Amino acid sequence: MASRKEQKEALRREREQREREAREAERRRRLVGYGAGAALALAALVVVVVLLLSGGGGDSASTDVLPGGGEVPRQQLTELDEAADAAGCKLESNRVKGRNHTTSLSERVKYATNPPDGGNHYIEPSDDAAYAKAPQDEQVVHSMEHGRVVIWFKPSLPEDARANLKAFYDSDTYQMLLVPRRDMPYEVAATAWNREPEPDGTGRVMGCPRYGEKVFDALRAFRDEHRSNGPEAIP
Repeated sequence: MASRKEQKEALRREREQREREAREAERRRRLVGYGAGAALALAALVVVVVLLLSGGGGDSASTDVLPGGGEVPRQQLTELDEAADAAGCKLESNRVKGRNHTTSLSERVKYATNPPDGGNHYIEPSDDAAYAKAPQDEQVVHSMEHGRVVIWFKPSLPEDARANLKAFYDSDTYQMLLVPRRDMPYEVAATAWNREPEPDGTGRVMGCPRYGEKVFDALRAFRDEHRSNGPEAIP
């Protein structure tokens, strides 16, 4: 039987292969889209000029919720179980039941965990981004099906904590979402949806009741363990 270290190394190699394939697919799409991109760029320039002339500016709500200037503590621990335990975070695994699509955002899904870690979801996923206003759960869950890792945070956290979480997100945005969540039993949490066992996979939740510096090691380890491992391999 392979050791846990060997299993993690195999998962890392699989993830790197999927990422290489995703980058190649993205490169092909970009080549196809260059012509359309030029027209969109021109349209965007017009919009910017209009905004400047009308006094439009940045999204103050975004900077209020996710301020800049944060710092990320240096990594001390790399093993997920150890890092989660040091940060006081609880790890949870759940068999997912259902991967069907809903076609309207008014069609709400009752998820078994808070925050959600998998299940039926809206037909269009959320984009990879740091959000000042949370998308609907059904959109975020679809993103997790595509291998994304979601970091959730209480918007009531102190400003420096929110700035640090934004800095953490900015340090590695690939297949990542940062989402505020007011009504959850944690100050910080992370979720992912793994493909095994087929067909519906396993949901993963790491819930951290208290924010602190050690949370960042736990978030790093969770991200590295579960990113790009969703039931659908989508770039």
